[in-house]
Amino acid sequence: MTQNFSSLSKSPLAYATSGDEGVIDVGQVLGILWRGKLIIAAVAFLCAALGAYYSLGVATPIYRSTSVVILETQPAQIVDIESVVGGLSGESTELNSEVEVLRSRGLMRNVVEELNLREDPEFNVNLTPPSRVSELKTWIKEALGRPKATEPEGEQALRMETDQVIESLLDAVSVRNVPQSFVFEITVSSESAVKAALIADTIAELYIDNQIAVKFEATEKATVWLTDQVATLKQELEVAESRVAEFNAQTDLISLEDLQAQERQMKDLRDRIVTANVSAAAARQRLEALEEVINDTRSAKVTVAQDPQLDRLFAVLPTDPTPEQARGFDQRFALLLDQAQTNLVRATQQVGALEAAAVRLEAQNAQQSDDLIALQQLTREAEASRLLYEYFLGRLKETAAQQGIQQADSRVLSNAVIPAYASEPRAGVTIALTAVVGLFIGSLVVMLLETRAQTFRTAADLEQTTGYTVMGQLPMVPVRRRKDVIEYLAERPTSAAAEAVRNLRTSIMLSNFDSPPQVILTTSSLPGEGKTTVSLSLAQNFVGMGKKVLLVEGDIRRRVFGQYLNTDQKQGLVAVVKGDAKLEDCVINDPRVKADILIGEETKVNAADLFSSSAFGDFVAEARKQYDIVIIDTPPVLVVPDARIIAKHADAVLFGVKWDATSKVQVQDALRMFESVGQKVSGLVLGQVSPEGMKRYGYGGRYGSYAAYGAKYYNN
Repeated sequence: MTQNFSSLSKSPLAYATSGDEGVIDVGQVLGILWRGKLIIAAVAFLCAALGAYYSLGVATPIYRSTSVVILETQPAQIVDIESVVGGLSGESTELNSEVEVLRSRGLMRNVVEELNLREDPEFNVNLTPPSRVSELKTWIKEALGRPKATEPEGEQALRMETDQVIESLLDAVSVRNVPQSFVFEITVSSESAVKAALIADTIAELYIDNQIAVKFEATEKATVWLTDQVATLKQELEVAESRVAEFNAQTDLISLEDLQAQERQMKDLRDRIVTANVSAAAARQRLEALEEVINDTRSAKVTVAQDPQLDRLFAVLPTDPTPEQARGFDQRFALLLDQAQTNLVRATQQVGALEAAAVRLEAQNAQQSDDLIALQQLTREAEASRLLYEYFLGRLKETAAQQGIQQADSRVLSNAVIPAYASEPRAGVTIALTAVVGLFIGSLVVMLLETRAQTFRTAADLEQTTGYTVMGQLPMVPVRRRKDVIEYLAERPTSAAAEAVRNLRTSIMLSNFDSPPQVILTTSSLPGEGKTTVSLSLAQNFVGMGKKVLLVEGDIRRRVFGQYLNTDQKQGLVAVVKGDAKLEDCVINDPRVKADILIGEETKVNAADLFSSSAFGDFVAEARKQYDIVIIDTPPVLVVPDARIIAKHADAVLFGVKWDATSKVQVQDALRMFESVGQKVSGLVLGQVSPEGMKRYGYGGRYGSYAAYGAKYYNN
């Protein structure tokens, strides 16, 4: 018969899963934790005790004090002029920025200097002796050969020390913006209640002073800059005005109205030039007409001359006048010709004079236009410089007026209060947390122990692990000595232990209904697992049925029957097998067991050789004839091979497993040894079951002999 021992490698926790792979049986897990409740409680109590010891006796009390500052987003205006440095708008980015300002190293440096925290051992670790941990670290570094860091000197050492104090102060300070408000809480932790409140108030005060200082510095810088700008602009204004004055002094300037009058005069002059040109052209045309008719007839001259006097002279002139008669006409014509020449010269001279005057007037007008434009440009530059100078001068006066009246953007809403009690450690919370941690650690330990547990606590676990049937479960008999076991069973036939033996007897007899076993072998993996008690109690129980029973002590190496029986019998099994004595002469009958008992005896013959002999087989055959039941108590399987040798003569092999003691590996190896010789183990017996242990592990409610309702049936 081959059994599957693959499940032997599984831990009890592996059976906390249901039929579906990977699904945790919460009830099983809770049962495991319940069974280990004492361990969990002990670990939780130990952790709570450590927490109490730490919080009440070891930990340094830490006090916390909080100063409250509110941000003024709309500061009151003392003067009704535009500020050089405005207030804060209260946006989230500005609130976050103010939190960082409150935790800035610059502000913390001011606090360190204000309160001289460099001389405080709480913040300056250089003033406290090095701890053992630090010394150990230093020793390890030196042992490893790491070079020792060069110690800084002078200003560098002071700076490093200050930076370290600032870091310590930052660790002790926390700043929080109250949600949906402009309020900041500055909380300081310290070993001194007074010091915690003092530092919190100092941070708030220096923070507000810093705001005023920043504004004052900004105003001062603005004043200096505006002063420089005003001086520069004043110089530029003076230069611009001097240029205007100099230009006025060097240039004959007319106004824009005079320039416009000259423009009108120029237009009139141009009109006169046009008229003069027309007159000159007429004079030239008349002269040319008169010159053309000089040698022509007098009538032609009269027609061209268009002169009334010449017309009268021509009218009185005869047709063929004499020279004396024609002299007046010719003189008049000559005079008209001279007049035409004179008019032409005069008209030409007038045109030239007008054109020359126009050129002069146009040049003068152009020059004065350019001068006027230049003057206007210089005037505008001077005016712009004046306006800019006046603006900066006004801003300078406003800024100067703001100096000394700057207000901070924040104010202290609540000063820090000196705490009456330490904030840390909180003994109640610490003890509660350590107790919770202890519960967790205890649960982890229980689960770990359960995972590593390789013993059997239930018949179901034993059957599932080995594949063999558990024929009986025998509770631990409540006696101190082995000799009292038989007496207890005899005096209390209705006890839970006696009923458990009857259940085992019934299982044995019904294991093969057609041919009930006659020779029964009991064994176990290792000594001390209760197989001898099983043998004695079974013998006693079979006798109670009216059976003739022979109990054989097959463990002739240890011979433990003497611890149960009061006998001085010297000969026993060895003598009977060797033929040195008869069976009926060697058996003893204990009044409590009431069965024939064949004890073992010391021999120099190897026990395995003795049981392998045909004489032992003959002995068993003879015992079958004389007795109804033969029970052979054999040595442990893992120690010697005797049990496997004797098993070939037995009808049933009972394998005893000690409750919560025999490991699964031991059971596996022992059963495999039986299989290696082709022997069949009839069933298993889970012995020495502790009712209290079953209840402690949470099994009592599921197993009759150990459940509360079993008391109605048993009389222990």
